[in-house]
Amino acid sequence: MKTTELTVKKNNAANITAWVLQILLGGMFIMTGAMKTFTPIEQLAESLPWVTQVPLALVKFIGTAELLGGLGLILPSLLKIKTKLTPVAAIGIVLIMIFASIFHISRGENSVIGMNLILAVLAGVVAWLRLKKAPLRDKNVK
Repeated sequence: MKTTELTVKKNNAANITAWVLQILLGGMFIMTGAMKTFTPIEQLAESLPWVTQVPLALVKFIGTAELLGGLGLILPSLLKIKTKLTPVAAIGIVLIMIFASIFHISRGENSVIGMNLILAVLAGVVAWLRLKKAPLRDKNVK
């Protein structure tokens, strides 16, 4: 196998891995973000008790950030418009998960921190892949 063939296969694997992670993370953050943004607080409190203990504006801000982050993981790459926004969205999700971990640590909710860290790492992998290993180009760039 020639070096160029090996490079192409590595790039294809990186691209496929990035897409799988983008779709999974994007879908999850779109759903959770929409839930926090659009669900009435009383109904949301049934599954997320902490939402009644912080300002409503904070809950809506977190939901909007998650929703936009999820959309940012998928849409720029899918449409091939402003593809540099995908790694920016991934880095934003890393930050959201770091802040979520700090919030949960401060409340003694250690059982959820593992998931926050896993999601942060996966979003970090997306950012790294799209910045270094499998960057996408905008459709009008030759």
